[in-house]
Amino acid sequence: MAENHAQNKAKLISETRRRFEAEYVTDKPEKYDPRDVERLQQDDNWVESYLHWRHNVVDETLKMLDESFQWRKEFSVNDLNESSIPRWLLEIGGIYLHGYDKEGNKLFWIRVKYHIKDQKTILDKKKLIAFWLERYAKRENGKPITVMFDLSETGLNSIDMDFVRFIINCFKVYYPKYLSKMVIFDMPWIMNAAFKIVKSWLGPEAVSLLKFTSKNEVQDYVSVEYLPPHMGGTDPFKYSYPPLVDDDFQTPLCENGPIASEDETSSKEDIETDGKETLETISNEEQTALLKKTNPAESTPKTEESEKVDSKLKTFKKPLSVFKGPLLHISPAEELYFGSTESGEKKTLIVLTNVTKNIVAFKVRTTAPEKYRVKPSNSSCDPGASVDIVVSPHGGLTVSAQDRFLIMAAEMEQPSGTGPAELTQFWKEVPRNKVMEHRLRCHTVESNKPNTLTLKDNALNMSDKTSEDIYLQFATSRCERDCSPP
Repeated sequence: MAENHAQNKAKLISETRRRFEAEYVTDKPEKYDPRDVERLQQDDNWVESYLHWRHNVVDETLKMLDESFQWRKEFSVNDLNESSIPRWLLEIGGIYLHGYDKEGNKLFWIRVKYHIKDQKTILDKKKLIAFWLERYAKRENGKPITVMFDLSETGLNSIDMDFVRFIINCFKVYYPKYLSKMVIFDMPWIMNAAFKIVKSWLGPEAVSLLKFTSKNEVQDYVSVEYLPPHMGGTDPFKYSYPPLVDDDFQTPLCENGPIASEDETSSKEDIETDGKETLETISNEEQTALLKKTNPAESTPKTEESEKVDSKLKTFKKPLSVFKGPLLHISPAEELYFGSTESGEKKTLIVLTNVTKNIVAFKVRTTAPEKYRVKPSNSSCDPGASVDIVVSPHGGLTVSAQDRFLIMAAEMEQPSGTGPAELTQFWKEVPRNKVMEHRLRCHTVESNKPNTLTLKDNALNMSDKTSEDIYLQFATSRCERDCSPP
């Protein structure tokens, strides 16, 4: 079933590309930014997002692509940056990304009280919307977003239906499949008629994505930690510019994390053992051999196999998925997998591999610095070498799907030393456009499910499992996760 679905999707993507090139691009290529046309031919997810929004009807998808691509060229979306937006718009804090909803979707805040209807500034405000959405889309590549329409303290002079319609079109045409939901907070009764019009623009299918809330209902969608006080939340965040508000990543307080009195002893033990652990991995050849070896008569005694696996894997396996960046290859590619509290497996691993001819400086930042120990969090990697970064939640703190990690990397083209002082100076001077960034989400593996990225010590020492059993369980669980139909 899954195979047929994948084949049908591939056919639709191929047909869409072929027909768009033949029926739209060939006659008037100047209508579009060539970078968008090129991306359409290379990015399957992008094509699929348009197809999905048009129920896989290719004719409708082509019309949508035509409208979207013309808009992208008109707004110069690929070239939008901070300098494209008037500084006062960035400073006022009416539109920005911050925090996550209960499903882990990024929150896109639109503080309507800061918007005054004005034909002279409407184009710049639309560009600001496009700037943030494009910035987010390039980083998250399809992950949904939740729009927070904050209508508190809003007067009649803030009602601008042209601006609202533009925002609706962004999700209907320009950024399809990105809208998770639109939370409307504290809407004045005087705007009821206006939002009846909004519903007609969204269409019947998208109307269900509108969530009208007050202070009592908004917590159904966003937890108090990401809600401001006027919404009944506890988020201490105060908007300011510069710098741009983004994922609120902070460098961990220290590599060993904040030390709490009730966990001080275990923390010290972890610190000592971290330096002694040998983080080895099974090579591709060994993995293949394990999978092929199915004859029980040929297997070595189970005790010996357990000892071999234990010596190979120690505390946990290195992750297998890889993000291939221009400076570093980063593994895992998207998610950090932590064991549940019951499983006892606290740590996970990030592996960085330098693919340049120079030393690459890196640092790790997180949205929850109070929760994690990160070792090392600020260091460098020699050409062709790899660095293992151990990440562990401090004490009994709980890993959340809303927590994020950011890997920042920059090439040190001039040898200037890699000590703490030199790295601090380097990060102060390196241009932002020279910095590679990659984000990782957090994921907790339940104790009753196989852990796809870590194998627990107690599982490795079980006498009733051979290494083949363990690895096949690992491979099967990974395939079920990666290969299941969407």
